[in-house]
Amino acid sequence: MAWFKELGAAGHLKDPGHPLEPQGKVVRGGQKLVTDGPYAEAKDVVGGFIIVEARDLAHAAELSKDCPILGVGGSVEIRPIQSR
Repeated sequence: MAWFKELGAAGHLKDPGHPLEPQGKVVRGGQKLVTDGPYAEAKDVVGGFIIVEARDLAHAAELSKDCPILGVGGSVEIRPIQSR
């Protein structure tokens, strides 16, 4: 929580997001088949998201270096929000 508080105090945390539940559904293909899931490999699991305001991707990457998930072998994916 300290990392989130630091981002907020610096004006970078725009949406704290929410943790994602492990269960869900997956809809696939033209037949729109619904199955239980998602069952990704452990290395591909998304645990949650936040929205951060940064100057550019390099700045966002720099901000992510303090994320505590990195200390336990996790990773942070950084992606811009697509403009409409």
